Amino acid sequence: MNGASSRRAFLKSALAMPCLPALAAEDARFIVEARYWEKLPHRRIKCTLCPRECVIDDRERGYCGVRENRGGVYYTLVHSRVCAANIDPIEKKPFFHVLPGTLSFSIATAGCNVNCKMCQNWDISQVRPEQVRSMYMPPREVAALARQNRCATVSYTYTEPVIFYEYMVDTAEAARAAGVRNVVVTGGYITPEPLRELCTRVDAVKVDLKAFSEKFYREVVNGELKPVLQTLVTLRKLGTWSEIVYLVIPTLNDSDQQLRELARWVKAELGPDVPLHFTRFHPQYLLKNLPVTPLKTLERAKAIADAEGLQYVYLGNVPGHPAENTHCPKCRRILIEREGFFIRALHLKQGRCPGCRQAIPGVWG
Repeated sequence: MNGASSRRAFLKSALAMPCLPALAAEDARFIVEARYWEKLPHRRIKCTLCPRECVIDDRERGYCGVRENRGGVYYTLVHSRVCAANIDPIEKKPFFHVLPGTLSFSIATAGCNVNCKMCQNWDISQVRPEQVRSMYMPPREVAALARQNRCATVSYTYTEPVIFYEYMVDTAEAARAAGVRNVVVTGGYITPEPLRELCTRVDAVKVDLKAFSEKFYREVVNGELKPVLQTLVTLRKLGTWSEIVYLVIPTLNDSDQQLRELARWVKAELGPDVPLHFTRFHPQYLLKNLPVTPLKTLERAKAIADAEGLQYVYLGNVPGHPAENTHCPKCRRILIEREGFFIRALHLKQGRCPGCRQAIPGVWG
């Protein structure tokens, strides 16, 4: 099988990749010195990429499992080591205010810096890179494949892009040079300095806000809420387009009080025009004991956010629901009509409502 046909086979397999035994030999192409870390005595290092700030002994790895201390130098083991690749509608991320109706070349490596009990991609996020089938896909090749497949963007997604930061930044530069934009799908668990650097290279960031509760983050995510909120504030200050997804999980993060506090925080700290997606939960991974989110719960969450003054509140994982559509906040005209991941009608004119000429924020060009 030649290189082109093997890549096609890999893309066809997409996310349906079984875990395999550890690789027989290490591939040096995947190993690159990490960007954000500090030297400590006795060959120890401190990772400064995410809020965990792991302190790591020689020959040990950080919490994410994909970054290793080798003789007092920190390395990423997943540069260009793609374990999942697919071509998705941009709406699947979901981005509703970014280049609607376009395709996005979507990639991931193994690993994550949290452990969400509801993770839908746990088989690649909660493993080490040696435990999944991967393909060498350097940045220029990703950019070329995106162009060849008429994708408007490259998406860094599926697992947690923060842990393959070096690869993401290098690929974003290659994609921009090729005329392809970049979007990030993340939990937002990153420290401010690497976030600021990342924002110089990408066009939009979708943040999965797991809950508006530190208790939830401790018990269900194994992380912290405060750094994620800081990420959202930083994105807004830097002018990087962002959208928020909130997976509504019955009994865990769906109380009126938590939803109201969330909506009030978004309006006060980010503004009323940041899209907020309330998404239906389906039981999986370590939360199989809970039911699917009732539609009434999702509609209640939207009603609360609407009442607090948020202008773009959507419902996800409910194909065909009217709350998938984008309305003009001024005249209420439907501007983008959706059904699932597909665009049924697009009425925006140069980022404005064709009726009242209200400007609609987003990445439309």
